[in-house]
Amino acid sequence: MKTILRTLVLAMFVLGFSAAASAQFNAGRLLNAGAKALKAVTLTDEQMAQYVGEYVEWMDKNNPVLPEDDPYTVRLRKLTEGLTDVEGTPLNFKVYNVVDVNAFACADGSIRVFSSLMDIVSDDELLGIIGHEIGHVAHKDSKNAFKQSLLTSALKDGIASRGGVAAALTDSQLGSLGESLMSATYSQKQERAADDYGYEFLKSHGKNPRAMALSFHKLKELQGEARKMNKVNQLFSSHPDLDSRIERMEKRAEKDGY
Repeated sequence: MKTILRTLVLAMFVLGFSAAASAQFNAGRLLNAGAKALKAVTLTDEQMAQYVGEYVEWMDKNNPVLPEDDPYTVRLRKLTEGLTDVEGTPLNFKVYNVVDVNAFACADGSIRVFSSLMDIVSDDELLGIIGHEIGHVAHKDSKNAFKQSLLTSALKDGIASRGGVAAALTDSQLGSLGESLMSATYSQKQERAADDYGYEFLKSHGKNPRAMALSFHKLKELQGEARKMNKVNQLFSSHPDLDSRIERMEKRAEKDGY
């Protein structure tokens, strides 16, 4: 799965973001893109962490986050109990109370689940989706996709560091970053590696790793429904070849006795 959601297309309408706001860059800024991109390549881990944190904070601010005592949050907390970190990166989970069906993970271990997704998936199906996302975090796929989006989006002239301090991003730039992240894709090799990591991660934390196969079954079902509604969603469209991945995870689970 891609790090951030293709459903930002809908979210921008829900949150009042305009397409114009995310496209506010002129020809002069485009001419500077190449030089700025070179500076972006040399961003330190600390600067990258700042940008990721800034983006997650912006997302949490611009989406309705359900409180700790809400039934959705209580369910997610119970489901992810014991999933505290991945490869030393702390994990944190929140629920967005929005009408679209999605979930995403960021390089800093922030995992956000949409309430409407929770309405239509079982605990195991949701756990499989989360396990796969954690795999992308563990393999730095999420971090690399984020950096690539910084390089290829309209943010190019706003990300150059000044005196070792990463420049702050505006709301417009953050919106542009979201649009770039929407088009980010992972290779089949990365997807398979995330599947494998998610399987072992769930297994090692006392969860049922067959959840991986169950989540892909659900995604396949939802893909068909999305096509009927002529609604393309990142969560669905980013997972080609689900049949082979389902078969692969099911065989693995059966071999391990799940």
